This record gives sequence, structure tokens and C-alpha cells, in this order.
Amino acid sequence: MLSEEQLQKLTDFIGQYSREEQLWISGYISGLNNGAGSAPAGAALITAKVTIAYGTETGNSKKIASQLAARAKQRKINAKVVSLDQYKTTELEKEEYFFTIVSTHGDGEPPAAAKKFYDYLHSSEKSLPKLKYSVLALGDTAYPLFCKTGEDVDAQFEKLGARKIADRRNCDVDYEAEANAWIDDILTNLLAVPGGNAAEKAVEKKKPSGRVIYKGKITTNINLNDTGSNKETYHIEILPDGTAHYAPGDSIGIIPVNLESEVQQVLKTLGTIGSEFVTYKDKRFSFYHLLKTTLNIKQMPQRVLNKYAALEEITTEIKGPLDFADLLNAFPAKKLQGNWQALTDLLEPISPRLYSVASSNAAHNEEVHITVARSTFKKDGVKQYGLASNYLSQLPIGTDIQFYVQKNNAFHLPADDKDIIMVGPGTGIAPFRAFVAERDARGAEGRNWLFFGDQHFKTDFLYQTEWQNYLETGVLNRMDVAFSRDTENKVYVQHKLQQHAAAVFEWLQGGAYFYVCGAKEPMSVDVEETLLQIIDQQSGNGREYAEEYINTLKEEGRYLKDVY
Repeated sequence: MLSEEQLQKLTDFIGQYSREEQLWISGYISGLNNGAGSAPAGAALITAKVTIAYGTETGNSKKIASQLAARAKQRKINAKVVSLDQYKTTELEKEEYFFTIVSTHGDGEPPAAAKKFYDYLHSSEKSLPKLKYSVLALGDTAYPLFCKTGEDVDAQFEKLGARKIADRRNCDVDYEAEANAWIDDILTNLLAVPGGNAAEKAVEKKKPSGRVIYKGKITTNINLNDTGSNKETYHIEILPDGTAHYAPGDSIGIIPVNLESEVQQVLKTLGTIGSEFVTYKDKRFSFYHLLKTTLNIKQMPQRVLNKYAALEEITTEIKGPLDFADLLNAFPAKKLQGNWQALTDLLEPISPRLYSVASSNAAHNEEVHITVARSTFKKDGVKQYGLASNYLSQLPIGTDIQFYVQKNNAFHLPADDKDIIMVGPGTGIAPFRAFVAERDARGAEGRNWLFFGDQHFKTDFLYQTEWQNYLETGVLNRMDVAFSRDTENKVYVQHKLQQHAAAVFEWLQGGAYFYVCGAKEPMSVDVEETLLQIIDQQSGNGREYAEEYINTLKEEGRYLKDVY
């Protein structure tokens, strides 16, 4: 019991604070009495259903979802964490609290794991008046629509009548601070107490943030395809200034520059040499410099064409994508002519291109290797090349280059004693070159089985000598290849999987990890369908069992894809 004097002092002390702050103090004292991790005052009121759903390709969304769930659990809030590709959309109407963490990929596209949920949400006409929600959007500001998926999900929830209990936050690649602040917002609103955990915030401040830009030199740039191939695939080695911190499975991001001939074509059409100075991100540059190194003038998206049409008051429909030079020739600039700042503001930045790391720090003396297919297409009957792949394929030895590392926690090696099955046709072979080199350097005991495919054995067997050496030394236990144009009936990697169905299932039953890298469609779809057939046939338990089996592999992190 407190004396009257003590009670008066306590009353005077409490009177200094607002009601919410008094609740926090109450919870703090409760925590001191009950031990670390106890719930603050008000936590007992949260008996509602809380779901934390994430959509990711790199693993960051899943990591944040787990952090939110852990901090909620400390406060005695039971929260379910689920991947959006596993979430039953029919449950959405029954939800009370629904928190979504979702990334954006490509040109504003949802990650593969969130596509089903994203499409359902945008096609649904059912209102969600009882749902309380919030969205954390992850992205990369190097891309124009860097958080579009999260923004779309947020807008759609609002359209369907759901009530937002914490504002959406958009996160760049250095997402930790914003993500922690968002979690604080969620817990504040759930518990009716301000702020978050002071200890967690102290740790948060110590975390490094921002993208690390590495500098290096090109030391090797060779075409892996032999004479007679209709492909060009370049093996490029970069020697960084210092250590580039990457792991097998990660990618590096490179921002290419525009071809000089195409820059000059734009400048000629505009009647300038580009010496005019303009402002870009609060700095001054020449118009030429920005066209050469920073602004996208190739295959501009429809939104930029629409913006140009609006500024020029063009009523004719402009269909894209179009190169900037073609746009200016077809629809000459009149209102924008001579307005170099407006033209700069019109154009979007060149998007970085990601390339799977094809090397291992442990095996390749801290170099960074990538495998680049020089992409081609026809324009008015004339052969054209993709901006980034063409730029990289032509870089001479000794060229300085900048890059950053894109971590991929959702595509990594397992423990050294685990077996792995790798399916990587074409340039999808790149990360598996890193995987096998790393396992060799570490002396990993797990078995390695590689499936590779391309058009012709003679001209398109990428890294053939290396694979043969790994087979001879026993590092690579098995390798099966499919060269689709060398046989009357085209044979692909999925056909090779089916030919060895019994062994594939035996490896999976023994705990093997299954990896796929390369084209999303049709390759990865065909491989998954073949895997379903193998499990169905080999288990004898039917299609439904096979689907559950694959879902379990995904949940256990044993079925991993890096597709594009």
C-alpha cells in the first residue's frame, strides 16, 4: 500500500502525461513485474484474428512478416503468417486484421507469389467493411514504378471498403527503418500505445542502410557459343575494388548506357548537340550526359508516350512501346521543342538489369562472374539488340564498371550435407555454376545433380569443360542434358526429368532441395507440371497428393525458383 504522500506524488507524476502515455507507462511497469516480452496494457483486448500475408521473390517480405509476427507475439497477440501464393482468397471476407507486405518487380508487376492474390483482389466485387488493414510496399527507386504493387493493393482494399489502421509505407532497397516504423504503427494501433519497443529502435539505428555501389574492371568477356550458333552468350568477369559481398544465388544490378548512335539520333531530331544544362535530382547535368547515361530512350512504356501526347496536345493515339527517336520523328516536338528541362522531366531513368552471379567468392578469388545472353529482336525487318545485353557484350577488357549486389534470400544453398537438384537451361545455368563452385570449395558432402538444356550440343553447351571436370572429380554427381534442335522431336529439360522420374523422386524423398532458374514461361511452368506428374506417378497417391507434396516443399524452402 502507498501512503497519502506517495499517492499524491504518483498522481502529480501521472498527471504530466496523456491518456495514451499513461497506458504505455502501465504496460511498461507490467513488463518490469512480469519479465521480458510481456504484453503492454491493453494487449489482452486483442482477441481478433490477425493475418500477416507476404508476397516476395527475394525473401525480404517474408523476413518483415516474421518480424511483425514475432513482435506481436511478445505482446500476446496471436498472428498467422502466410505466403500470398498459399493464401485462400475465400478467407478474405472473414478476416478482421490483415497486414500485407508485398514487393514490386519488373515494370510495376506483382511478384509471382502474389499474382493470384493481386488478380483476385482486383476482380473482386465483394465489399470488405469489417476488414482492418495496412500495406507495406517494397521496391527499388531505380525503377519508375518501384512500389506499384503495394500501392495497387492498398488502393483496392480502400475501394472495397476496408478500413486502414496504419498508413502504407513505401520502402526502397534499404527498407529496414521504414519497415520497423510500419511495424511500430501496426502495434501502436493494435495496442493503443504510442511508439514501439525502445530496445528494438536502438538496434535499428545501428543497421547499415542504403545500396552499396561497387566499382570494378572487366577482366574477361568471351562468347561461350561456338561458331555456327544463332546465339551469343557472354561470360563476363569483373574484378571489384575490394570485396563484393555476395553469396551464390544473389544477382548483381548494372545500369547500362545508351548507344552513342541512338543518342545522336535523338539530338539531331531535336536540333541540338545537347550542351544545354538541366536539373536532374537536384543536380545540374548537360542534356547530352543525361541522354547518354541516365534517361531511357529505348522502348519507352505507354505511360511516357501518353504523357508526351498530353504535353504536345496530340489527339492521335500513340501506340507503344516506342524508341524516343521514333516518337520524335512520328510526332515532332512543338510545344516541348527547346524546353530541355521539360523533355528531361518527361523521360524515365534507365532501369537496372539484374544478372545472376555465376561465381563463388570462395572459388573465384573474390571476382564476380555473370552470364549474359545478347538479346535480339526485329524492328522494321532490321535486327536490333537489347540495351543492357548489347552494352555488356561489347565492353572491352579494362573497362571500368559499377554494380550493386541484389540479395536473394529465397534462392540460396542448403546445409552442406543436403542433396540438390538444379534445373537451369540457357543462361539459367549461371547461379548453378556458382552453387557447384561454392560446394566444391567448401567440401560439401551433399550430392549435386544438374539438368541443362539449350539448342545444340556442339555450339551451345555453356561451360561444357567445367561441367566435365566436375563430373570427373565427383563434385557433380549427375548431369543430364537436353539439346532441343539435335533431335527430330524437340527434347527439353522437363523431358529429361521425366526420364529419370524414379531417381528424382528418390532424391526428394531423401530430403533433396529442388532449384529452377531461367525463363518463367514456358520453361518453369513445364518443369513444375512434370514434377507434379513425377510425384503423382512415383508415389501412386494421385494428383492432389502431388500438389500437397510440392506445397510442402515450398513451405520447407526445398523448392526454390529464380525465374524471369
